[in-house]
Amino acid sequence: MAGSCINTINNLKVCLNNKFRIKDLGNLKFFLGIEVARTKQGIYICQRKYALDISTDSGTFGSAPARIPLDQNLRLSKDEGELLPDPSLYRSPRTPHLNAAHKVLRYIKRVPRQGLFYPANSKLQLEGYCDSDWGACPDTRRSTTGYCVFIGTTLISWKSKKQHVISRSSAEAKYRAMANLCCEFAWLRYLLKDLQVDHPQAAVLNCDNKAAIHIATNPVFHERTKHIELDCHLIRDKVQDGSIVTQHVNSTLQIADILTKALSSQKQLLNLIGVKSLGPLYVLANLKELLRTTLSSEYRCQFFKEHLGINLDPFVG
Repeated sequence: MAGSCINTINNLKVCLNNKFRIKDLGNLKFFLGIEVARTKQGIYICQRKYALDISTDSGTFGSAPARIPLDQNLRLSKDEGELLPDPSLYRSPRTPHLNAAHKVLRYIKRVPRQGLFYPANSKLQLEGYCDSDWGACPDTRRSTTGYCVFIGTTLISWKSKKQHVISRSSAEAKYRAMANLCCEFAWLRYLLKDLQVDHPQAAVLNCDNKAAIHIATNPVFHERTKHIELDCHLIRDKVQDGSIVTQHVNSTLQIADILTKALSSQKQLLNLIGVKSLGPLYVLANLKELLRTTLSSEYRCQFFKEHLGINLDPFVG
């Protein structure tokens, strides 16, 4: 339950309690597998327990952790590699697919407390990054679209999906990604309106392809791009009515690149997205409660082991 008026929230609690006898658990800390930590600087969320459960169930908990989720420029084909002796282990019964899945699990094991940070002082400005990997699928030669949307510096929406048709150029593939991001902007505006949040300014659309940006703003290009006419009209209408503004971004700062292909290093992009480690902040947020209450050594060891990954057992007599 959230809102800007504490009196309204309290009245709603009383009304619900009179009807259903609810229990107030205080500030949100855990919900549907998501752990929440609050400080004055903002909110962290992560799925630490879910990540560890996946590692345990898959049998990779004892494996060596991986630095990156996938090898750079990895391309998986449906007919490449040997068939698995037991196809029930993975729905695509090929050895390279299972090896790739195991590496993702080993990466998750390395960063189980990695989560998203939502700063308290983020400004109200929709901004999105879109990208595509042209002809990425070796089986169909369809491109992969990836985009992510921020409110200020807060990541609120992201998507990675294979495009429905084959693009004849990298600019066309990028342009289709821009069209998908425009649709996401429109949906988010309706959502903000339903929440009574006013967003009159234009949303910022970042793309690293200048040709695609020129197509969106220059009608002369339309004669050479009739096969993507619907996408052209969609983006141009949004640009002309002032609901979005296009902006070129350097490829090294293209955040959506992480959603279209496997990268050799992703630390910089993860920092730009707002992905950070949850553990230390969670302990700091709950340190006052730990010190105020009388805790047994067993509980204290369990707390530090679960939320910081620190084993205090050897130091407890």
